[in-house]
Amino acid sequence: MPKIIYIEQNGERHEIDAKVGNTVMEGAIKNNVPGIDADCGGACACATCHVYVAEEWFEKVGNPSVMEESMLDFAQDVRPTSRLSCQIRITDALDGLTVELPESQH
Repeated sequence: MPKIIYIEQNGERHEIDAKVGNTVMEGAIKNNVPGIDADCGGACACATCHVYVAEEWFEKVGNPSVMEESMLDFAQDVRPTSRLSCQIRITDALDGLTVELPESQH
């Protein structure tokens, strides 16, 4: 199983084993990672699963879709590596993926 690393603003790390095919958001919810609320349940209809993808991983996860970019307009402190974690599908190639949680979601 790929490992996904979530880093809170205070530096606390949450390393989880994630199921291939799930999303980064689902991994956070199933493992009680704080800061990922996922109010819409992963429908790309809110921005409560906003994360910053580590720069070295951004190319591997790919760019956001037009719909995701529209939802990111509702997120606070959007950065060039911002993504909605509900839109990042876990693959074996993402083993070690690191995402940082925005301060506004704590």
